[in-house]
Amino acid sequence: MIQEAFKEEALSRTQVYEWFRRFREGRMSLEDDPRSGRPSTSHTDENVDLIRQTINQDRRMTIDMLSENTGISWSACQRILTDDLKMRRIIANSFPDCSQMSKNKLVFLCVRI
Repeated sequence: MIQEAFKEEALSRTQVYEWFRRFREGRMSLEDDPRSGRPSTSHTDENVDLIRQTINQDRRMTIDMLSENTGISWSACQRILTDDLKMRRIIANSFPDCSQMSKNKLVFLCVRI
């Protein structure tokens, strides 16, 4: 009945049983356990700021050039540009993602020219 009322927002029966088992075993937190493995060292706030400053100085920089100049791996540079800074490639320059209103203004200006 709960899943009918709340649809996808309701917990599944399996999840409820899993949490019940964990509480019965004495666990009082729903947070995940710490995972093993090396933490990410390239995707930090300092590196995001460094990439932001570097790309603002020269928006024509490629990811290869950013990686070489900053010492951050290519994949980390690409992830920072697309996920954190919300930038994408347009022609030869990187620009922040535009809202629909901004896109409409750009189209209007281009048509006027």
